[in-house]
Amino acid sequence: MKYVETSVLNKWLDELLQSNKFNDCCPNGLQIEGKDKIKNIVVGVTACQELIKAAIIKKADALIVHHGLFWNNTSRSISGIMKNRIKICLENDLNLFSYHLPLDIHPTLGNNIQLGKILEFDIIEESYDKNSLLMFGSYKKEIEAKELNFHISKKLNRSTLLIGNSNKLINKIAWCTGGAQNKFTEAIESGANIYITGEISEPIFHISKELDIPFICAGHHATEKYGIQALGIAIQKKFDINVEFIDINNPI
Repeated sequence: MKYVETSVLNKWLDELLQSNKFNDCCPNGLQIEGKDKIKNIVVGVTACQELIKAAIIKKADALIVHHGLFWNNTSRSISGIMKNRIKICLENDLNLFSYHLPLDIHPTLGNNIQLGKILEFDIIEESYDKNSLLMFGSYKKEIEAKELNFHISKKLNRSTLLIGNSNKLINKIAWCTGGAQNKFTEAIESGANIYITGEISEPIFHISKELDIPFICAGHHATEKYGIQALGIAIQKKFDINVEFIDINNPI
């Protein structure tokens, strides 16, 4: 059976995703070292205990995620759920890789570009600038906000929340996957007349109403499933090894 050495995969991923270019809120790359040789890989969104256990059941040698274990604002104490997650990885010699911002805005594999494809948007501006996470595009026709919201809900197979003027005609769309509600004002200032992201917070309602720019909350997990799948396909093509995506559903 074919395999790739852990060090080789680590270097290839770091170079592909240009992880050293980002000032991120977490470490990107190999977070937990396991086996030296990797034959089977599982990819998923978040390194929760359920996904780690699912990877082990699949006899994976490596788990690659978008949301890893370590974050700048979390405790450095290895206790509680952190202890449990790390313990399972170490006991099973499972490599854990994580790529956050590098996987959000990669120009071909990233969550932003992949979500745009899923939603059938025509990309008119794309950013691979570490200082800007937004992407801009348009739908195939001018469309009311409520129609666009329905389209997104169908494509993502989940309920989505539309805030603001549902009848507004939309011709320039801005989006950023995950928890990027803080980019709403930047999107508006860039000329977008609707903004899509994965999460929402209280001030958004008032901003949307006062500036007459609709806002769609489509789910953090739901908007960030596609980059990791695209990365998995790229790994499979490059190294000819088994890669499987496992979706641990999260309604948030």
